[in-house]
Amino acid sequence: MELSLVGLQNAGKTSLVNAIATGGYNEDMIPTVGFNMRKVTKGNVTIKLWDLGGQRRFRTMWERYCRGVTAIVYCLSLDILSLQTYIHTAGYVVDAADRDSVPISRSELHELLTKPSLNGIPLLVLGNKVDKSEALSQQALVDQLGLESIKDREVCCYMISCKDSINIDVVMDWLIKHSRTA
Repeated sequence: MELSLVGLQNAGKTSLVNAIATGGYNEDMIPTVGFNMRKVTKGNVTIKLWDLGGQRRFRTMWERYCRGVTAIVYCLSLDILSLQTYIHTAGYVVDAADRDSVPISRSELHELLTKPSLNGIPLLVLGNKVDKSEALSQQALVDQLGLESIKDREVCCYMISCKDSINIDVVMDWLIKHSRTA
């Protein structure tokens, strides 16, 4: 099975890789520059994980690493403070406290899904950092990302915490199920 993990910087993609591989969590992660690749074996399934940098300059690479994968895993940080920090350092401003605003993640995700080479590839959206009190609800995340408007592929959304290992087992079950259907 081959997966691409995409999402904005500080969403928790590398933390998810570590949670899947070792069950561990490290508070002091550095941003991924470019990409990392890691192979993880769970039972009789080997998963090749492409952990792609989320900074603006790396987003043009996403399509290349999403072609031909079993599933695209889109990660989002639900920690508003982290999102504000990211947006500030990236050079554009969005009021992350305004939950009615359409996040940058929505436009990046929908732009990625317009690529013809990615037609039909299942999409797993993960709302990370549900351990934070200010985290969005699953329905709010689905609504703000416009996930119900995506009709050309299977779309699934789970709320997770890499830090507290919340729903990592559910994510693994989904991934293993899709490895059998790939």
